[in-house]
This record gives sequence, structure tokens and C-alpha cells, in this order.
Amino acid sequence: ADCPLSPSQSLLFLGLVAAVCLGLNLLFLTVYLICLCCCKRDQEPETKRPHSCCVTWMAVTAGLICCAAVGIGFYGNSETNDGVYQLLYALDHANHTLTGIDSLVAGTTLQMRVGLEQHLARLNELLAARGDYLQTLKFMQQLAGSIVLQLSGLPVWRGTSTDLTALAGHIAYVEYYRWLAYLLFFILVLTVCLLACLGLAKRSRCLLTTMLCCGLLTLILSWASMAVDTAAAVGTSDFCVAPDKFIMNQTESDISAEVVHYYLYCDQSLSNPFQQALTVFQRSLTTMQIQIQGLIQFALPLFPTAEKDLLGVQQLLNSSETSLHQLTAMLDCRGLHKDYLDALIGICYDGVEGLLYLVLFSLLVAASFSTIICATPRAWKHFAGRDRDYDDMDEEDPFNPQARRIATHNPVRGQLRSFCSYSSSLGSQSSLHPPAQTISNAPVSEYMNQAVLFGGNPRYENVPLIGRGSPPPT
Repeated sequence: ADCPLSPSQSLLFLGLVAAVCLGLNLLFLTVYLICLCCCKRDQEPETKRPHSCCVTWMAVTAGLICCAAVGIGFYGNSETNDGVYQLLYALDHANHTLTGIDSLVAGTTLQMRVGLEQHLARLNELLAARGDYLQTLKFMQQLAGSIVLQLSGLPVWRGTSTDLTALAGHIAYVEYYRWLAYLLFFILVLTVCLLACLGLAKRSRCLLTTMLCCGLLTLILSWASMAVDTAAAVGTSDFCVAPDKFIMNQTESDISAEVVHYYLYCDQSLSNPFQQALTVFQRSLTTMQIQIQGLIQFALPLFPTAEKDLLGVQQLLNSSETSLHQLTAMLDCRGLHKDYLDALIGICYDGVEGLLYLVLFSLLVAASFSTIICATPRAWKHFAGRDRDYDDMDEEDPFNPQARRIATHNPVRGQLRSFCSYSSSLGSQSSLHPPAQTISNAPVSEYMNQAVLFGGNPRYENVPLIGRGSPPPT
């Protein structure tokens, strides 16, 4: 039978699949552009002009897909970030619990070995005259040794806490730059879409060329991000299928399987692996408190100088009892099990969901920019066709928009000169013929003044026919 792929090989395979998809996408665009150029050369000049409506609808569709993709990407990026930070919070809380356990164990052990031993040594000197009191002090010393022995049997979480701290720091570092990189990627996508819209609206070939270069870069980045997100989602999903087995395999060299199983499942039917040690601790501490209370009651009236040490032992035992209660609460499985569930919910639900939305974002961006790249050559041909149409028009045609633009920038002295010369000739002719009916030129002058005031040109052909005083045709 063939051996299954390892997790690293599976993730590498997914990356190769994304790379193949990118290659096929670029190959399709290349073949499409080559076919478009060849077909345009073979067509007749009358059919060279692309349909501007098709280009417009392609650009509008790509823009809408791009905007929808950015919205989906923002949501997916936020969900992934929330899931990762929930994981980090759970790791930090669990790390705080483990550090607290080690601190309480170390503090209680130090009190029993150093503080209590010092008080008992001085009491042995002060109460040397009474053998029964010395037996009580020796018994208390044995109980303190039993407590130290039970505390030494508890697992030491220092190595696990160090690993959790390093893991949390690494995850926080990667997540910060991942979130920032996607934010910059969203800005790049929106900027390229804006360049495409401006290039089509202003018919600027420079903007379209810049958009094509940035569009190819964005297309490559979208497929790369899809490969990374897919690999991360698949790897995280594999972990979430059986997280308990993975954790037990990772901690088998540091912590016993019974302890790990107790915290991972936290079932009421499971016995607490620390119950025996905590019970011995509690019983020994209670017995020591009874013994020191008896010495305070009976030995203190006989040996007043022992008051300070007796009260010091009593205060130390009370402090140890407080530490015992805190240690019992921290060693209980419910606290660490809740952190474990919070971490799983954060990474396996919010994190994976956000990664899937980011995969969808990458696919939509790749589709939209492929559409934009396909539509750009058609827009380019359309711009060239319009320029040729303008070049073929007669510049003296008053209905030619290009001629109007030229007339706007050129002075109209020639037209005014011809108008004046015609008026002078008209006046000379009127002197030879009988005076005709007087026609007021007020509408003409008023019309021309309004044209000048509103930015127009006082061109003679724009004056209404009525009131011109034009001669009859010959």
C-alpha cells in the first residue's frame, strides 16, 4: 500500500496546485490577448471598432466583483484576527495559571524547609527542659517533611510555560504582519480598480498601462494569498479534527499522559491525579495547626520567651493553608479546560471561517482582474478608433466636435472681418436701391452678447436667420 502524504507534503501540494492555477490563468490571458490581436488584424476596417457597450459592462462587472471581494476580505481578515487573539488570550491565561501553580509550590516548599525549620530549631532550644514538647516539635518537623515530599511530586510546569510563552509570541508576531499585509493588499486592490475606472473615464492610455502592470501584480498576489490561506485552513482543520491527540504527542516527554488526559477531557468520572497529594497536604497541615495550638495553650505560660516563635509558626501554617486552597483551585481541571476550549473555538471556528472568506476573496479578485485585463485591449482599440474617426472629419465642418474645440481656442477675427466687409458691401448696395423695410438688429446683437457672456463665440452662423439681413440668392 502507498504511504499517505505527511502534513508538510500535503500543504506543499496545495501550494503547487495554486501555482498551477496561476500559470493556467496567465496562459489563458496570454492566449486571449494574442488571439485578440490576430483577429483584429484579419478583420475589415469597418469591423475593427469594438463595441463600447461590451467594454463598459465588463468594466462595471469587474468593479462590482472587486468591491464585493474587498468587503468579503475585510470580514475574513477581521474574523481571522479575532480567532487568533482569542487563542492568544487563552494561551496567556493558561500560562498565568501554570506559572501560579509553580509559584505557589515553590513558595510553600520554601516556607516549610526554611521558615518552619528555623522556628522549630529555636523552639527546641527554648523547650529543651520538657521532653513531651520536644516530641511534639519533632512530629511537626516530620509532618513538614511529608508536605514537602507531596509538593515535590506535583508536575513542574516551568518548561511548558516557557513553550507557551514562546508560541504565543510567535503567533502574535505572525498575526500582526499577516493582518497588516492583507490591509495593504485591500488598499492595492481598491487603488487598481480606481485606476481602471479613471483610465476608462478619461480615456487615458497611461493610466490603463499602469493599471495593467498593477493588475498583473495583484493577480499574482491573489493566487499566492489563496495558496497560503488554503494551506493554513487545511492545516488548522487537520489539527481541529483531533487536537487532543496532537497535544498528547507534543507533551508526552514533559508531562504524564494521565495529567494531560485529565485537563483535556475534565470528566467528572476521571479521578484527580493530584487528589492524594493535596489530601496529605491538608491532613498534615491540620495536624500541625492542632499541635501548635496546644503548645501555645500549655507551653507558652511556662516559657514566655517562646511566644515569638510559636506565633511565627502559627502564622506560617495559616499562610500555607491559604496557599493550599489556591493551589487546589488552580490544579482543578475546570480552569485549564476552559482555556483549552476557548483556544479551540477561536482557532477552529473564527480562524478557519476567516481563512475561508479570505480564500473566497482571493478567487474573486483573480476573476475580477482577469476580466479587467481582458477588457483593457478592447478599450484601447476603442480609443484608437475614436481618434481615427476624429481625424477623418472635416475640420471646417461646424458640427465636428473637434473643429468646435479648435474654434474655441482660435480667434475669430477672420469671421468678424468677413462679416464687417459684407456689411459694408451691403451698405453700398443699399445706397443704389430704394430703402427696404427697416429690420431691427436688436435680437442679433442681444443674441451675440448673450453668447459672449456665457462663454460662447459670437460666430455668425450661430445667429438666427431672422434678423440677419442676408441678401436673396442670385
